[in-house]
Amino acid sequence: MSETPYDEHFVSWFRAVTPYINAFRGKTFVIAFGGKVVASEFLKTLAYDVNLLVSLGIRLVLVHGARPQIEGAMRDKNLKSVYHRGYRVTDAEALDCVLDAVGSVYLEIEAVLSQGLPNTPMANSRIRVIGGNFITGQPIGVLDGIDMQYAGKVRKIDAEGIKAQLGLGNIVLLNCEGPSPTGEIFNLQMEEAAETVAVAISADKLVYLTDSHGVVDKEGELQDAMTADEADKMVADGDWLSPDLRRYLPFAGRATRAGVGRVHLIGYQQDGALLRELFTHDGVGTVVTRESLENIREAKPDDIAALIALIEPMEAEGILVHRPRELLEREIEQFSIMLHDNIIVGCAALYPHADDEAELACLAVSPEHREWGYGEQLMKRIEKRARKLGVKRLCVLTTRTEHWFVERGYRLGSVDDLPAKKRDMYNYQRRSKVLLKNL
Repeated sequence: MSETPYDEHFVSWFRAVTPYINAFRGKTFVIAFGGKVVASEFLKTLAYDVNLLVSLGIRLVLVHGARPQIEGAMRDKNLKSVYHRGYRVTDAEALDCVLDAVGSVYLEIEAVLSQGLPNTPMANSRIRVIGGNFITGQPIGVLDGIDMQYAGKVRKIDAEGIKAQLGLGNIVLLNCEGPSPTGEIFNLQMEEAAETVAVAISADKLVYLTDSHGVVDKEGELQDAMTADEADKMVADGDWLSPDLRRYLPFAGRATRAGVGRVHLIGYQQDGALLRELFTHDGVGTVVTRESLENIREAKPDDIAALIALIEPMEAEGILVHRPRELLEREIEQFSIMLHDNIIVGCAALYPHADDEAELACLAVSPEHREWGYGEQLMKRIEKRARKLGVKRLCVLTTRTEHWFVERGYRLGSVDDLPAKKRDMYNYQRRSKVLLKNL
């Protein structure tokens, strides 16, 4: 059989996702989604993607809401929904609607995860879905003089019980109900339940499926990464945000501060968004992290001494081209630096060579900080600066880190692919590899 472009694309894609498969095996992800996802046509494809994640050895906890289903149940009984501070004021009649709607949604999700039809991604799947009283609730009480009645918040998470089920290879499916030690049941916020579960079980990732592709700024531009502090500011100022994002973002910031590795916000209406966010370098949504990206900034003349101390050992090893102090003083504005506890631990430079071409150069991180992801953060900083300048393609010259760049979206090129100015300066004695990336 002859190879077609599709075959070649499939092979390269499959090889590209291998590092993610290896990195995610045995990790714990919490995926949270509201009743809108369950009512949409995308529930079936979400089940396919969940099946794939489980087959790759990822431990999954699913937390679902049922707000539109509860609203429908209340309309059927001619009841009016009342909210206060984002919580549903839940009296006894409203609680009956909550129990009916949540139970129905739970069974629907369980059913779609249990299908095993031939010629579908669920064929021959052996997914076991486990529920249980893993979340204990408690009443919110009286807020601003309003008795919230059966509206509740999370009191306790049975983390050990959840981990035990995940260890057996089961998917844990949780809803937004929280029984109390006194036997009462309280209506919980899905987003809060997901956040507290993720924190309690030390999840590596928490994923919220939202009504938006991700967090966008006032101009509508997608923010591919944010810190917890930036998320809080966005909630305070972002009256343009979608309803889901306004509810989920505060919990995303809280989760990262409490130890969850990453929180992703992606659109449920984009088929395959979950896989594309997790298994591609650039992703398709917004990731929230605890560490402030303000630790990265553009270099200043006062940084030159520390910059020299950082790159000199790598210059001595031949990893980096030697840059005299005088050259650094002239080019300091080209550099971005990474700070940890106010100490420079990494750097990278951007050198424009043409109207739409530039070079990422002198990417360096101190040896004791190389496992912290600082190199990738610096690379993204340079790519972001390049985009703002209108750069369409970046080039990199390296003698040691070819594979690192390839894993992050760069492709091998040749000296002839370099901008004319850089091509004339190419050092054939170093025989540096040329890598390229379209922005």
